[in-house]
Amino acid sequence: MATTLFKLVMNAVTTTDTDTNPEVEKYFYKLRAAERTSATITIPAVRFTDDAGNTMTGNLTTVSTDNGYYLLFVNGVLQQSSLFTVSAGGSQVVITQGSTVPVSAPITLAVNNFAPVSTSTTTVTT
Repeated sequence: MATTLFKLVMNAVTTTDTDTNPEVEKYFYKLRAAERTSATITIPAVRFTDDAGNTMTGNLTTVSTDNGYYLLFVNGVLQQSSLFTVSAGGSQVVITQGSTVPVSAPITLAVNNFAPVSTSTTTVTT
């Protein structure tokens, strides 16, 4: 009998369920004339209030690397991400082209992070 390579033959089905688990924090601020001293508006984190109306005492929540994003609304209008930055530690928000933002305009920052959890199941059938 000639030499033969024996191979295992099996079928497997893998299913993966992923829960994205979004974690959203919202911060609110009404622009004061003092924050608009030039074309750039710099708002310290302690000037914002949270969803419960509490004044912030520390830094804003920052986005998770590769797993979150910011949304900034000025007067209820979503702004392009190139027009603002949130400092690395969340201590301030800087809005460029701020000279066009009227005093007392509501500014809303939404911080969206995800904590995804995946579960995979492999079923082997023969």
